[in-house]
Amino acid sequence: MSQIKDITKEYTNGEVTVVWRPRMCMHSTKCFKGLPQVFDVQKRPWVNAEGASTSEIIAQINKCPSGALSYYLNAEGKPEEGVHLGEIVQMEASKNGPFLMKGNLRIINSDGETIEKQGMTALCRCGASGNKPFCDGSHKKSGFEG
Repeated sequence: MSQIKDITKEYTNGEVTVVWRPRMCMHSTKCFKGLPQVFDVQKRPWVNAEGASTSEIIAQINKCPSGALSYYLNAEGKPEEGVHLGEIVQMEASKNGPFLMKGNLRIINSDGETIEKQGMTALCRCGASGNKPFCDGSHKKSGFEG
């Protein structure tokens, strides 16, 4: 398994909390290209939840292909930990990129570690990821076609 720590960071504007799990990121750049006033990789912290309206932030997070970015509405409270399995999982092979899985997943890696994910997850298809089984964008550098 990857040596990347399973870190979760949260940023809030009072209405919505942006949740970032860097281990899941495939570096698609959709976040900072789509809403640079909130997502700015040149700043620390790189997420400014005050930079746009709650609806704009939610719309941009919903475009995150890997699920590294998610959110919860503060009025509804933080969702409970863990994933409730039982729903249909949708899997799509992206052109020259990862498998995009949408739904509730339980992934058991070769070390026996169990990772539960909800929402969108990008899984490596090229074999070059340094964060297996997750995509880290290495397919772009390796020239993967498929």
